[in-house]
Amino acid sequence: MAPRPIWKGQIRLSLVSIPVEMFSATQSGASISFRQIHRESGKRVHYDKVVEGIGPIDKDEIVKGYEIGKDEYVLLTNEEIEDVKLETKKTLELVQFVDTCSIPPLYFDKPYYVVPQDELAEDAFRVVRDALRQSQKTGLGQLSLRGKEYLVALRPCGNGLLLETLHYEDEVRKSDSIFSDISDAETDEDLLDVATQLIAKKSAPFDASAFKNHYTDALKKLIAEKRKKGGKATIAVEADEPAPSNKGSNVVDLMATLKKSLEGDGGSAGSKAGAAENRKPSAKARTTKSRAATSGKSAKSAKPATKAPPSRRKSA
Repeated sequence: MAPRPIWKGQIRLSLVSIPVEMFSATQSGASISFRQIHRESGKRVHYDKVVEGIGPIDKDEIVKGYEIGKDEYVLLTNEEIEDVKLETKKTLELVQFVDTCSIPPLYFDKPYYVVPQDELAEDAFRVVRDALRQSQKTGLGQLSLRGKEYLVALRPCGNGLLLETLHYEDEVRKSDSIFSDISDAETDEDLLDVATQLIAKKSAPFDASAFKNHYTDALKKLIAEKRKKGGKATIAVEADEPAPSNKGSNVVDLMATLKKSLEGDGGSAGSKAGAAENRKPSAKARTTKSRAATSGKSAKSAKPATKAPPSRRKSA
């Protein structure tokens, strides 16, 4: 079944308006969800909307309320909220363009695919898409979704566009108080060199298919086993790794651990390439080796010196 768009509207760039549709770029189908079940009866647990002193009520009796004081609310109906006039409900106006890599990753929230609504909109859609790609820019604007106005970023993605909702500046927690306890001590050069080699050994192009959700797979296996055995299954519990010892020098222990990791044969698809790169001698070593080889070659090609014959003295 074809996915349904979660938003229909238009992208506006100055005087140009492009009818578009937006689809969610992620799905939660791979995750496992559970129902709350009453242990004794095996029936589902339900929750009722209950008012204190009155009891259960129907859904059509509920309105939204904004609290302005203790037990004091400003009441709003769904119709009143829907009637709030915001141009961003149906129009995404691109008001600024920034370098694609200039937005810090922690501002990104959720991705969506954007496509033209029909063939008539394709020409203008392609122009905006290709202009963004050629200039390596990302468009910024605001869009209303699900009762909230989002800051969004729009950039090329294959034949279409990718829209990503962004956090507002006041929604991002500052890192200063979190990182303040980390000292400004200099990193040991030898440790840094070994760690850099380890990173190079495990470097490879990003491939999301190489990573699996092991927790979901384990849950599915457990569910299948219990279903097969009539509700019973053996759960294998892996032993926790022992905590690292604090004895001895931390620098020595860290160096030994890094070197052991570097010598191991594990790693990603890029391990061999990284290891081969690491095995290349340095420029200084190559120069020294080259000079030594040249000297040896010259020594072999040179002819041995001829000794002069002893002089003959005339007898007196």
